[in-house]
Amino acid sequence: MDDPRYKVAHREALIGIILAIINFIWWYGFAYGMGSGPVKNYHYVLGMPAWFFYSCIVGFFVILFLLIICVKFFFKDIPLEDDEGGSAK
Repeated sequence: MDDPRYKVAHREALIGIILAIINFIWWYGFAYGMGSGPVKNYHYVLGMPAWFFYSCIVGFFVILFLLIICVKFFFKDIPLEDDEGGSAK
């Protein structure tokens, strides 16, 4: 397994897992941190409970931004063909 594509694929998979963990921590922190109290104490942002707005709406855009940054700067475009003939392993 001296193929350098495996190293690139493992690194990019690790970045994807880290982004998924960040997304879960963001969502869990806001959803259960702000949404665990009584409903009468909820604060609202644009008509939505603040816990939902920050965990689902803002969280989506934060993760989207992080994903764009990772794809633009950390992911590589690698050929999938093994040789010039176009046959893959």
